[in-house]
Amino acid sequence: MKFKRVLKYLFFVVITVSLAFLYSFSSKRNNALEIEEPIIEFNEGETNFLTYSMVNKLLIQNTESIQNQAKSVIDLYVLENNVSKNPYVEKADVFLTIDGRLKSVVKQRQPVARILGAEEVYYIDKQGIKMPLSTNYSSRVLLVSGVNNDDEISEILPLILKIEGDDFLHKEIVGILKSAENEYQFSARSGEYKIDFGNLSEMDIKFKKLKAFYNKTFEDKTIQNYKTINVKYHNQVVCTK
Repeated sequence: MKFKRVLKYLFFVVITVSLAFLYSFSSKRNNALEIEEPIIEFNEGETNFLTYSMVNKLLIQNTESIQNQAKSVIDLYVLENNVSKNPYVEKADVFLTIDGRLKSVVKQRQPVARILGAEEVYYIDKQGIKMPLSTNYSSRVLLVSGVNNDDEISEILPLILKIEGDDFLHKEIVGILKSAENEYQFSARSGEYKIDFGNLSEMDIKFKKLKAFYNKTFEDKTIQNYKTINVKYHNQVVCTK
């Protein structure tokens, strides 16, 4: 009986040592393998500012491409940080798959407006973060003029998001002009008329009046008779022909 116990113990030790050796050998061999061409994925339904080639060029370490480098020297944090620094990237995840492939999943920023500033033209996303124009892709968003600094962007952003979040307003309003008096005027898709919105107070009430006016004038087909539609006065819509 004692001999059998010793035999079982020795068998257990041999198995444990063998497994440890195989794991160590496999791990070293895996780390020595070189990175193949990375897998790059973009979230569905997003803009196309970035291409596979552009992201691939961001996957660099020590100024060199990670392709054909050993897995043991790859720093995933550095690679993920490199991709995330791109102004079109909202979020990036870089990791090794179960089968050892390097994969990058990229969420691109979604522009909500194009700012036509006095000194530069750029997009902003829903957080007000600037995005440069791209030669690769042009996004059809609100055109905003008269806004020239970060404070003014923060001020107008709630108005932009209000328009962006409403199906009708999103389709109908194509431009916003801010005046020196801090009042706003809209350009419309359906006609040459202008919409005087006034300042940013009581936005919900003003948009409610504007929609009611649209419903009536679209129904009787008189919308094209007007040059300006003014909703900035309390309880009324003032128009000029």
